[in-house]
Amino acid sequence: MTDHAIIAELAALLDATQLAAGDAALAFDRDHSDGTGQGVPIAAVFPTSTDQVAAVVRLAAKHGVPIVPQGTRSGLAGGANAVDGCLLLSLEGMTSILSIDVADQVVTTQAGVITFELVRAVAERGLFYPPDPGSWAISTIGGNIATNAGGMRCVKYGVTGDFVRELTVVLASGEIIRTGHRTVKGVAGLDLTSLIVGSEGTLGIVTEATLALLPTPGEPCGVLAAFPSPSQALAAADAIMATGRRPSILEYLDAGTIAAISSFSPSSRLPGGAGAALIIQSDEAGRAAADVEEYAAIALACGATTVDIAQDAAAVDAIMEARRMLHGAMRAVAGASLNEDVSVPRSRLAELLNGIAAIGQNAGVDIFSAGHIGDGNLHPIICFDPADAAAVATANDTYQHVIALAISLGGTASGEHGIGSLKRAHLDAELGPTVRQLQRSVKHAFDPAGLLNPGKKL
Repeated sequence: MTDHAIIAELAALLDATQLAAGDAALAFDRDHSDGTGQGVPIAAVFPTSTDQVAAVVRLAAKHGVPIVPQGTRSGLAGGANAVDGCLLLSLEGMTSILSIDVADQVVTTQAGVITFELVRAVAERGLFYPPDPGSWAISTIGGNIATNAGGMRCVKYGVTGDFVRELTVVLASGEIIRTGHRTVKGVAGLDLTSLIVGSEGTLGIVTEATLALLPTPGEPCGVLAAFPSPSQALAAADAIMATGRRPSILEYLDAGTIAAISSFSPSSRLPGGAGAALIIQSDEAGRAAADVEEYAAIALACGATTVDIAQDAAAVDAIMEARRMLHGAMRAVAGASLNEDVSVPRSRLAELLNGIAAIGQNAGVDIFSAGHIGDGNLHPIICFDPADAAAVATANDTYQHVIALAISLGGTASGEHGIGSLKRAHLDAELGPTVRQLQRSVKHAFDPAGLLNPGKKL
């Protein structure tokens, strides 16, 4: 069947506003990753219901057309990039929050709802959705589920998957299934929900989700501490995590990321000239102020040169707004950046940072680092000119060494951004051939024709 015939069938299923064909589809052909490639899609489609998604998938299955699921394409690993001859299936039009259950503390939402909008909606009902990826102002719930996204509050609350109760999923055949349990506990059958979370659209397309919520925490207080060196910041982070108090946020910025954010946003409150900084918060009701006083004392004892305490929500939000500018600020340095993530056990963070510095020195490039130091999830960043082919090649080659280093330290190629197309080369080293083959067998059981997001994740 020709592309024109497939587009004609899609046009019969969808409104004109829900279909972008040919060259018009190219506006949707990749995510926010730099240095990853993309193919040429047949069309992009924008369904607004699970039934429409299923109809599109059945059409694609009938004609053997690959499907690349997408949200707002805020990912950084190439997971939403087009492959040649595919349909781009965007969930960004599925923006309804279907129900908020205060008694059971759950929310049911379509996949295209923006993370921050969901957080705000449940907050109006006295409830709290903790996962908060740095891109929460643009990332979708479906995208977060696809990558098992994390964020700043992971150190206390965990990642997206820890809050997923039920999923509505369209399989590669177009069949609609529901996985999981609305209940807190549920062990009937195999845990397909956890299998689909983090599968990056390779097993099925998540269209709706029921997510667990918590009661609203206390008003946060925070600390912004500047250190002469990364080692002193690491020592402070270790000491904080060893206390009986658990911070709700524990973030790290090195000198390069501080300088980039400060240049990108001169009004940011980040300390100029620091070798490293920690952002620490507590949201413990009735205890947050005391927590941050202790965190501030620990920072000073570990050599902090300045410690600013934020005692109200506005001051806390100002600090966090600066942190959320990280990706935009690093891209602005040279025009593009590999802003990826690796994770190691926290006890190996010093080795990771020292190894990254050595890799950068050997390659003749600067590698900046920031991230969720409280749970060992670091974001090494390489800035480069996207118009310079040699710089692009050097950045990609250098980053492969960073990933290999993290794996050698007992870590992983990705803690939250996903594998996409960027990191597949490292899966043999991390997982081994037997586990990889088992995972391919699972993929085949869900998608025997290999049509869902081919060339990604696995």
